[in-house]
Amino acid sequence: MTTINWAELTHAYGSAEDIPALFARLGGAEDDAVWQELWGSLCHQGSVYDASWAALPVLTEIALGRAPGEPTQAVVMAGLIATDPDDDCHARYAPEFGQLRKVARELIAFPEPDPHTFVYLQMSVLAFERAGVWAEALEGVNSEEFEVECPHCEHCLFVAFGAYGFFASAGDYVPGRDTGAQGRTALLPADPGQLDGVGARLYGEAVEAGRAEVARALTYVFGKARCPDCDAVFTVSEAVERQRA
Repeated sequence: MTTINWAELTHAYGSAEDIPALFARLGGAEDDAVWQELWGSLCHQGSVYDASWAALPVLTEIALGRAPGEPTQAVVMAGLIATDPDDDCHARYAPEFGQLRKVARELIAFPEPDPHTFVYLQMSVLAFERAGVWAEALEGVNSEEFEVECPHCEHCLFVAFGAYGFFASAGDYVPGRDTGAQGRTALLPADPGQLDGVGARLYGEAVEAGRAEVARALTYVFGKARCPDCDAVFTVSEAVERQRA
């Protein structure tokens, strides 16, 4: 960090001159609070700044265990930064991304107890590889829903898979703000043996790591839905990819 003039860089709240002091505080009892400050400054609501990119070497050192801090936090933060499409920055920090990808894959194999963290690690690997829309879209697995357009009638739909059930809805489905099951159709999960591409990869990682809940969700994400409005059947993942293209 000594070679960077942080005062010339910016983050969500202005000058990034406070970033070195935040990193220097890691490794103690207040780590959770420090990470919250770092997330708020460097990746505020998913936004990326020049200070975020400059922090990548530091995050890499933390991920590798060469500097104080939580490796998983460092990898996931770096993964969010890597979703930025800046080609020049991706080329500049390619060595860091290579190292971070290796650590992320090791953490996926021995994941945190929290399945949400497991999904964020999967997203990070995809981001480091620049593997397409799922580096960001996979967050829908954690939120247990996607908002998509029916590819046939173009009506807005919610596809839910989790605590509220497994269905496509033509309207708001949250309890207390809908009319029950009216306007819903059941989802059709994919046969795991028929998955291919990124769906097969993500499902295989979840099964291998013992993340049954994530694996199950992925069968619905890469399965099919029937539009409650026009009755057309479509592949959920393809609708998500079209939405984010």
